Amino acid sequence: MFNAIVINKDEAGYRAALTQLDDTALPEGDVTVRVAYSTLNYKDGLAITGRSPVVRRFPMVPGIDLAGTVEASSHPGWQVGQAVVLNGWGVGEGHWGGLAQRARLKGDWLVPLPEAFTPAQAMAIGTAGYTAMLCVMALERHGVTPERGEVVVTGAAGGVGSVAVALLSRLGYTVAAVTGRPQEADYLRTLGAQTILDRAEMAAPGKPLGKERWAGGIDTVGSHTLANVCAQTRYRGAVAACGLAGGMDLPATVAPFILRGVTLTGVDSVMCPHAERLQAWQRLARDLDVHLLASMTREIGLAEALDVAPALLAGQVRGRVVVDVNR
Repeated sequence: MFNAIVINKDEAGYRAALTQLDDTALPEGDVTVRVAYSTLNYKDGLAITGRSPVVRRFPMVPGIDLAGTVEASSHPGWQVGQAVVLNGWGVGEGHWGGLAQRARLKGDWLVPLPEAFTPAQAMAIGTAGYTAMLCVMALERHGVTPERGEVVVTGAAGGVGSVAVALLSRLGYTVAAVTGRPQEADYLRTLGAQTILDRAEMAAPGKPLGKERWAGGIDTVGSHTLANVCAQTRYRGAVAACGLAGGMDLPATVAPFILRGVTLTGVDSVMCPHAERLQAWQRLARDLDVHLLASMTREIGLAEALDVAPALLAGQVRGRVVVDVNR
């Protein structure tokens, strides 16, 4: 038997609860993992609360991340005892996820846990940090170097934003952090932000083409915020878009793209190819100051995830939420 958060939808309605399950309930897969830690991401919050239809079949164990140890494997790439990490691949949406003490998965979805991190630290990074690294890599591919000028990060006090600020600062970039929580200014400065901007400055409708401010940007918000970041990006700069906390719309014009040669590059962490995942985790092991993880992380027990999920969606949670599934 093992503990798991299980979401059901039936005549009684939509509900998520801590449940005990038998191993025979596990879905198909060629690797069984004893989970040590998971996380609570924005998508997990949507799944647990039912606020958005991210869960595609029921019953479902949410949790788009996990770190643990292989317990059984018929996959040629994995042996019993190996430490592994999983991010995305539709886990927690269409396939049972990490908010449980056991998971059965496709071995092709797993990557080895970098030696630089403990399982808890890997989940302090999680999909949010891995996505932040993909965004940094995207900016690098488009020629955004520290010498080019300031880089802006929106939603900076959230999970992706916090790690993005820390990574960019460690790599030598000058970072402007946008947040709707002015009380987090000192926290963002400890991560390496040099300028703190009020979210209201970026969230209102703006001009089709603004004053050139940013060499590049990492946007987790979407809507008017992303439109303003693009409109204020310098000639031949680039913006990596990876989130929609402010909305799915993009009320922008083509002006930044055809007059300044700005690149808007989308970053998807869910179905990202395996080779790029490995590269991102290798870069995280090299480029992220592991000592900053404690300042951006809150650890909770499995049952607590049910109560923290609504607060996460309300923007009341700073940084990352790590879930110890064994307490």
